[in-house]
Amino acid sequence: MSDIFKILQHRILVLDGAMGTMLQRYNFTEDDFRGSRFKDFKHPLKGNNDLLSLTQPEAIAEVHRKYFEAGADIVETNTFSGTTIGMADYHMEDLVYELNFESAKIAKQVAEEFTKANPEKPRFVAGSIGPTNRTASLSPDVNRPEYRAVTFDELRIAYKQQVEALIDGGSDILLVETIFDTLNAKAALFAIQEVKEERNIDIPVMVSGTITDASGRTLSGQTVEAFLISISHIPLLSVGFNCALGADQLQPYLKRLSHETDFYTSAHPNAGLPNAFGEYDQTAKQMQQLIENYLKDDLINIIGGCCGTTPEHIKAIAEVASKYKPRTVGSSAVENF
Repeated sequence: MSDIFKILQHRILVLDGAMGTMLQRYNFTEDDFRGSRFKDFKHPLKGNNDLLSLTQPEAIAEVHRKYFEAGADIVETNTFSGTTIGMADYHMEDLVYELNFESAKIAKQVAEEFTKANPEKPRFVAGSIGPTNRTASLSPDVNRPEYRAVTFDELRIAYKQQVEALIDGGSDILLVETIFDTLNAKAALFAIQEVKEERNIDIPVMVSGTITDASGRTLSGQTVEAFLISISHIPLLSVGFNCALGADQLQPYLKRLSHETDFYTSAHPNAGLPNAFGEYDQTAKQMQQLIENYLKDDLINIIGGCCGTTPEHIKAIAEVASKYKPRTVGSSAVENF
């Protein structure tokens, strides 16, 4: 933990790009998702990217390797949907611990390869903790506004299992990301605090929210400032935004965030906005130019990419990030560590 904190004082760290975008290039079939182990599983499995850590581990390792080669300092584990809540769609709740443990283990092995080859540039693994496909703040039924598809306690229990496995597998950081409902995130953060206290350990925590549209609010209605206040009671390594928007659309909200917090700031925007076919057209060069505006405005400490970004995008981002100093933070951030 102290290593990454010290590094952040001196340079901008680069986060990886999209896992899903890279996995789409493999064109995995239903049989590929199943592998030999799940050949006779009763339910369809295609689309369960987290499962590929068990059935196609070489591909997952290869994606991590490509991002490290592109210049990433941090890669995220292949665990975005790795809770019992997320895995319920595939009837694979019983596999949650193994999925997270193996995903972290794969990423850690690749990170250690690169760190060993270049000890001057240590590489880190961020355990990816997604938002789940349910929201604790809003009803999914317009006719029953009081109804909730999930409770805080159900989320806490699910997240705790994921957190324990991510730590056991070797994660250096925990990244609570793509937050559209801060109550979900609070459940994740509560679970993390529980595990830290029970194990008497400390592990850096990154929090990354999602501004869903031009309203400048999260899906559950919070402004940038409200989101920040909601999660600032916990000592965090960083707070930032990812997904939903491209780098240019995200910049004004990132500017507001960076001016209001003493935590380090992060961003991993999409490669622009999706086209009519749901694809991302923004080139690495175009994204690099937009990211440079963040750097010129002294907004960022950790930078990467989300949907549509590839190693080419991360390489371009890493190149421009190396030319700038990181955003300076207040003394309170230093005292948290």
